[in-house]
Amino acid sequence: MPQFERIVILTGAGISAESGVATFRDKDGIWSRYSIDEVATPGAFRRNPALVHDFYNERRRQHAGVRPNPAHAALARLEREHEGEVLIVTQNIDALHEAAGSRNVIHMHGELLKALCAACGARLPWQEDLSTELACPACGRTGGLRPDVVWFGEMPYHMDRIAEALGRCDLFLSIGTSGTVYPAAGFVAEARAAGAHTVELNLEPSDGVSLFHEAIHGPAGTIVPAYVDRLLGAGAPSGAGEPSGA
Repeated sequence: MPQFERIVILTGAGISAESGVATFRDKDGIWSRYSIDEVATPGAFRRNPALVHDFYNERRRQHAGVRPNPAHAALARLEREHEGEVLIVTQNIDALHEAAGSRNVIHMHGELLKALCAACGARLPWQEDLSTELACPACGRTGGLRPDVVWFGEMPYHMDRIAEALGRCDLFLSIGTSGTVYPAAGFVAEARAAGAHTVELNLEPSDGVSLFHEAIHGPAGTIVPAYVDRLLGAGAPSGAGEPSGA
């Protein structure tokens, strides 16, 4: 395998599912049980902030019991041992990449364990429940604290930095993502246009699988560590799924 200097890795819900984090778009995922319009839009928060807080408070409590899996650990190892640059761009709002040891992580959809003050714009580490009765520790205003997550209708975070990284990378990995949610679904085309080798590591083929030079399918906890071994020169994966050209 050639030596890559600048690696960008996009991760989605599939990498955290093996840690017990509920996915959104699967048949039994979160959006099969909740309405997006009721809990995940700015309008929902204006109409019924208590319901939105309840939804995210439940997810925050669930997060306390999850741990990184071998796929998260492998990406942290890649960042430690690879001689070039490794950047993780995650659609996930959990903190499992950081818990595994990754440090160069962009949370394009925000972070569950942070609060955002709508009044002053402060971003604060937050592990307890949020409510409309709480005052912002930064400005003292009451009622303006919300989860620091990107809702439908809002712009994902750090898009300029992500675009710059995609334009420079020579390897783009997409792990555990359906390829249906934009702008993340368009990252493979951006990276490929810039000359990067593109690889899908997913449980099953995504909607955009034809855009990848290489596709390996199987459980993230198996195929991601095997692919990291390949990148670090530890040999080809064994029984980790079949690559396919695109």
